[in-house]
Amino acid sequence: MWKWLHQLARPERLYHVCGRFIPWLGILGIACLLIGWVWGFGYAPPDYQQGNSYRIMYIHVPAAIWSMGIYSAMAIAAFIGLVWQMKMSDLALAAMAPVGAVFTFIALVTGSAWGKPMWGTWWVWDARLTSELVLLFLYLGAIALYNSFEDRRLAGRAASILVLVGVVNIPIIHYSVEWWNTLHQGSTNMQQSIDPSMRYPLRWAIFGYLFFFITLTLMRLRNLILYQERLRPWVASLVNKERR
Repeated sequence: MWKWLHQLARPERLYHVCGRFIPWLGILGIACLLIGWVWGFGYAPPDYQQGNSYRIMYIHVPAAIWSMGIYSAMAIAAFIGLVWQMKMSDLALAAMAPVGAVFTFIALVTGSAWGKPMWGTWWVWDARLTSELVLLFLYLGAIALYNSFEDRRLAGRAASILVLVGVVNIPIIHYSVEWWNTLHQGSTNMQQSIDPSMRYPLRWAIFGYLFFFITLTLMRLRNLILYQERLRPWVASLVNKERR
């Protein structure tokens, strides 16, 4: 298994493998989002308490879930990069960070928009919202730290350490509604408490966000590989082939 992983971590091989998966994952992401959003916004019934305002959850909930999921994936990449010194792990971390930051920003903005009619205010400094905001700062910090060093190995190591230190915020976000008394609603136990007519489109949207995240990450990873390996013969060969 380790031999296979090290072969996959070769920049040229990883670049081509990513290219094979991108179109299919992109199509899956678009299809899942279309199904989830058309079903959720167009056909799911209004909520008996929130009316139609609850429909923003089809944008907010998947973004919030994967804002934590992406950071967890970054922490795994950081750990692999620090322990086994795999250079592609640092690039994977750098590729995921901007996507995770955007997902976190979407979660915060849509959460505020959802909170306005429910709570009567755009923002409250409760545990869930504050810890999610901290997550956004962690993403931005990792991006800034990675781009502040000319030495890519040193940049990857610094960003990895920050990500591993910040991973403690993930359980805080997840359990904040249980550990503290907040305005934010409690966990829905993987959406089991939601009516099936509302739950199924939400799950389609969640998978859509996942495939969309993977697609964007692989696209960014390919660009980062090309930049890092720009002086290698295989990159020059690839450029010449594309020009023909």
